[in-house]
Amino acid sequence: MAQPRCRSVLITGCSRGIGLGLVRGLAAVSPSPDFVFATCRYPEKAQELQQLSKQYSNIKLLQLDVVCENSIKKVVKEVEEIVGDKGLNCLINNAGINVVASLEEVTAETMLTIYETNTVAQLMVTKAFLPLLRKAAQLSTGMGCHRAAIINMSSLAASMQLVQANEMFLKVYPYRIAKTALNMITRCLAADLKSDGILCISLHPGWLQTDMGGNMAPMQVQEAIPGILSVMDRLGEKENGSFLDWQGETLPW
Repeated sequence: MAQPRCRSVLITGCSRGIGLGLVRGLAAVSPSPDFVFATCRYPEKAQELQQLSKQYSNIKLLQLDVVCENSIKKVVKEVEEIVGDKGLNCLINNAGINVVASLEEVTAETMLTIYETNTVAQLMVTKAFLPLLRKAAQLSTGMGCHRAAIINMSSLAASMQLVQANEMFLKVYPYRIAKTALNMITRCLAADLKSDGILCISLHPGWLQTDMGGNMAPMQVQEAIPGILSVMDRLGEKENGSFLDWQGETLPW
């Protein structure tokens, strides 16, 4: 990443898909962050992540269950012990789940489960890391990943203006509604944290061939990573509170 650079990044949900791709991309980019904190629920089962952590010395593999308060507290302490007074420059809230549920299939239980993981957990993880983000923000100027930033992984499916853009989205009521709520979290955080110098955006990584994106998706994860890293590199004050895609284009709320 270009100077001034991001020195520390934490990504949730890294065992596969876009999270794994981001870990690989951030660890290998030049100049790379000093620390790429890759978190997931079961690190011992994440074989590809384990291999990457052996290949790149800047990857720190940590256990995190985003819906468990004690797990969040534990990982914050572990990160703080490593970064110290330099704080955390960038938090990427990527962890999420999806369940196919049309209007006929959706249940209250499914709605609440998806909302807890894809929306509530993102806010709670962010809240827990705020002290470290604020520490980092105090050491630099401007806005962006070089200082302090929160990137919430959203989706085109969350756009209320594009609600009928893709028929497939009608089959994922819980997912798209939770991501729309996540976008509101982005807007609230961007307003609340602007005075601290902490930037916050929602990012649509593209429709990718992952467990959630499915085999019909037109893009592979590795195709989207360079664009996402470029967007991260270019983030500044004018992007604060925005909804962007992997190419840096603004999406309608």
